[in-house]
Amino acid sequence: SINARTLASPNIVIILCGNKKDLDADREVTFLEASRFAQENELMFLETSALTGENVEEGFLKCARTILNKIDSGELDPERMGSGIQYGDASLRQLRQPRSNTTQNKQQCNC
Repeated sequence: SINARTLASPNIVIILCGNKKDLDADREVTFLEASRFAQENELMFLETSALTGENVEEGFLKCARTILNKIDSGELDPERMGSGIQYGDASLRQLRQPRSNTTQNKQQCNC
């Protein structure tokens, strides 16, 4: 993670995913060891299972939430060159609405 922060952005979001959670009996690294390593290196940590699908989507969602929180707090500026954030097609770009408006829109459309 130290190399990633040096080569990328100091604000990079990194999640350590312990895979094969479904093979608990064959485990080589304990949850506590992995969790401690993640904490010492300022990483998010999640155990996943590709076989059962457990926490696979959650890993992506955690990263996305963390990035959005960093944008909301001003820690990350998506407009700054080198932020690591890229928009898709320019025609899809929209000005971000405050979260309160987004929540209200979701309640209105029931999505």
